[in-house]
Amino acid sequence: MNSHSLSDTVAGRIARALRRHGVEVIFAQSLPSAVILAAEAIGIRQIAYRQENMGGAMADGYARRSGKIGVVAAQNGPAATLLVPPLAEALKASIPIVALVQDVERNQTDRNAFQELDQLALFQSCTKWVRKIGVAERIEDYIDAAFTVAGSGRPGPVALILPVDLLREVAPAPIAVREATLGHWPLDRSRPADKEIAKAALLLAKARSPIIIAGGGIHGSGAARELAMLQEDASLAVFTTNMGKGAVNEFHPLSAGVLGSLVGPRSLGHHSVSLVQEADVVLLVGTRTNQNGTDSWRQISGNAKIIHIDVDPVEIGRTYEGLRLVGDAAETLRALRDALVDGDLSVRVATRQPLENRITGFWSRFDADRQDFAMSDATPIRPERIMAELQVAMTPETTVVADASYSSMWVAGQLRALSSGMRFLTPRGLAGLGWGLPLALGAKAARPDKPVITVVGDGGFAHSWAELETSRRMNLPVTVVVLNNGILGFQRDAETVKFGAFTSACHLGEVDHVAIAKACGFHACRISDPAQIAHQLRRGLVDNEPLLIEIMTDPRAHPPLSLFAEMDRPE
Repeated sequence: MNSHSLSDTVAGRIARALRRHGVEVIFAQSLPSAVILAAEAIGIRQIAYRQENMGGAMADGYARRSGKIGVVAAQNGPAATLLVPPLAEALKASIPIVALVQDVERNQTDRNAFQELDQLALFQSCTKWVRKIGVAERIEDYIDAAFTVAGSGRPGPVALILPVDLLREVAPAPIAVREATLGHWPLDRSRPADKEIAKAALLLAKARSPIIIAGGGIHGSGAARELAMLQEDASLAVFTTNMGKGAVNEFHPLSAGVLGSLVGPRSLGHHSVSLVQEADVVLLVGTRTNQNGTDSWRQISGNAKIIHIDVDPVEIGRTYEGLRLVGDAAETLRALRDALVDGDLSVRVATRQPLENRITGFWSRFDADRQDFAMSDATPIRPERIMAELQVAMTPETTVVADASYSSMWVAGQLRALSSGMRFLTPRGLAGLGWGLPLALGAKAARPDKPVITVVGDGGFAHSWAELETSRRMNLPVTVVVLNNGILGFQRDAETVKFGAFTSACHLGEVDHVAIAKACGFHACRISDPAQIAHQLRRGLVDNEPLLIEIMTDPRAHPPLSLFAEMDRPE
């Protein structure tokens, strides 16, 4: 069957439906072949990953950075099982992905065909919705349903199971032609009733010490502008969660940075957490109120009145009962700001300057606390020094990506967002190691003209080395900063705190990451002298060439998490 005749098949109809929804990129590895051939024939680009786990994470990064629903494809069997982890991350992090998964021929079902597995059961736990298509007549119905489910309500991943023989069938003409374009998210923008908005506005206007805690839902909704206007016009202090980082300009005098579990000695949160604990009204926006975002649910006072904005009604009241504002973050924040501006803001105006002074004091004490490490010339190199150099090198257009574990914490806790809406991508849904590089490649595919830098640890990077070759082959140049300390840092430190000892698996063997990168066509260097960091970072962010910077870091260093507060406390 040639590519011309494919256009008449179910596979061809799938490809045209994808194009109708604005799909320009599919993360795949040639399978399902009929779909990929048909898609490439009409100009949809295949970004060919090396492994499905990484391909799913690429689709995730693409969706986060593009505002479009990511599409990933895989064959049946072991390939399908490797999609489970990134889809689970997307489910927890509310990222829309459509997974197109090949299945065995329909007449071979339940006969132990090669690589046959119950893929409906496989994907039920890690997607919002999964369906197996059985008839050619309804192919557009199912494609549109997949995009609708992925991008509406609380966004998330879906899976379509495609029997390989069905894809080769000639597709009958549809009874009714579908014309909707459903590939951008959020698909719908609802908002609460005016009376609920008015209640929330009154609470915030009259509060003694109100704060906002903004989560990843701000980025998902594209609500950074609305949040910034509310912050400024209503004189409200804003904290963010890890996933919400970049929701506001952290140089704004009312921005108090990331909090969560970053409250140990030498952290910003060590000083700023008092503002949360003293708050009498807390506005939660687009946050799951999860363990890491609340330091195990210890930070918000039981006496505080809670207002919770979220598109998912189930998340409101899960941990903190309060005023329910179910709706899209951008629409709801816009309505809330209008209500506040139309009302009496005299209390907010009167308390603004003391509040700004207090937040400025938090940042000043934080800078003083970390000064010795951030300016240190010691070797091995302190991660705080690396983050200080990156702070100078990055611009508001830079997408900063981090792998899970300590890499995410260094980025969230040490860097300062330069504008509202600046993007910091971290895998905080399930926080799986290895996703820093593929998230960066997805982000680069979404915005190829903007610089992307990813910070990864040597432990996590070992999960995804092969995708360096993908970066080079698919012309997705990113800067990869490998923090090489020769250990699984969080594992070692957490075991030490809990048990007073750590297992032998925490020690890693010596690896020449520069050699690996050069073998994949990257420019690469190893840095042992902190004086070399600035030049290499500027090179990576300006030249738009694939670059790996391996930095030999201090194995004793760890972010200032609450878990380590006692052992980090000065004597």
